[in-house]
Amino acid sequence: MLRLFSSRPVGPVDFLIVGLGNPGKQYENTRHNAGFMALDILAEKAGCAIKKVKFKGLTGEGTLAGKRVLLLKPGTFMNLSGQSVKEAMGFYHLPPERTLILFDDINLPPGKLRIRRKGSDGGHNGMKNIIYLAGSDQFPRVKIGVGQKPHPDYNLADWVLSRFSDWELKDLRPALENAAQAAEIIVGGDIGQAMGLFN
Repeated sequence: MLRLFSSRPVGPVDFLIVGLGNPGKQYENTRHNAGFMALDILAEKAGCAIKKVKFKGLTGEGTLAGKRVLLLKPGTFMNLSGQSVKEAMGFYHLPPERTLILFDDINLPPGKLRIRRKGSDGGHNGMKNIIYLAGSDQFPRVKIGVGQKPHPDYNLADWVLSRFSDWELKDLRPALENAAQAAEIIVGGDIGQAMGLFN
């Protein structure tokens, strides 16, 4: 069994799980909000609601795999996600290895996941800001496929802020469920199993 971490938590929360996205009704169900969407499913598993205003975002505390978790949706908009994440990490004295990030990936088709123990931002502005402010790229992450731009000249910002088509949503919904299940396995300490099941 490949373990994700060995250090013992020092506070009331064992793990921070962050779903990336943009706040506001106008951004609901857009590609860039796949992290928010997966976190909503995870909140049901953890028996909590993500509605408490804290750490420049919305939070909810619950239990996953026998561990206390804090679920966080940054309210800072995608490009400044690190402000919210760093504040929560600092408050609970959590290292990057105990901070799981769920976010969209345009290089994967809808319905596909890619789980990594750590790594670069991969061109994702939310991850870029988190890594920059935390000074570390050791964050485990679940990348959720949202599909590539339909044409190379298509504006990237317009693409990630566009909504999924009905047929894309059919592929996305089970992927969001799988992302939530992968997060639970990772919190339980076995990221290798999550990678084997869902990559």
